[in-house]
Amino acid sequence: MASVQTPEEKIVEVARRLFVANGYHKTHMSAIAAAASINRPTLHYYYRTKEKMFQAVFGSLVTSFLPRIQVIFCQETPFMEKIEKVVDAYIRIFNENPDLPGFIMDEARRDMPHLMHTIQSLHLESYMEDVLQVVRKEMEAGRIRTVPVSVLFVTFYSQLIYPFLSRPIILSLFYDKEEEFTQFLADWKTNFLRQMRCLLDVRE
Repeated sequence: MASVQTPEEKIVEVARRLFVANGYHKTHMSAIAAAASINRPTLHYYYRTKEKMFQAVFGSLVTSFLPRIQVIFCQETPFMEKIEKVVDAYIRIFNENPDLPGFIMDEARRDMPHLMHTIQSLHLESYMEDVLQVVRKEMEAGRIRTVPVSVLFVTFYSQLIYPFLSRPIILSLFYDKEEEFTQFLADWKTNFLRQMRCLLDVRE
């Protein structure tokens, strides 16, 4: 039996759709109220400001994957096994939320200080710090090559996000069916992990 959405859950879902489609500045509280079929006073009862509304939406998006990533990195498993599990987790998340990569990139380009303020307001830095701590320990122990964390971050996320950002281009140029993108992701993942092993000099 399907669960019934609470009014607050419905508001967040509608706001999420509008924020992802239009960005923070072009999304207005009146549009959220109209799309949720409620009046402005009711919307303000749950979220008094657009900033609070954005924090709820961004929090619901980010907490759909950050805790999973943190758990994977904290497991007692070889580093490349962690990386593979993280890639699998992101593939699931991005397939379930195809607009998520573009939304985060757009908000970062539009106003990175505002995005960082939102992250800090939601106390999300602890998740990222736990991951970085694991990476630093692996480097200090000599199990992976020591490279600047910034290089590792850009290498990982540029390769991870680009296939999803460019999905329409990839499908248009190389494939006839949407289902073929799934096979492409499997081939891409193999190459991605090979490049990560090369960067970190992992021979396991």
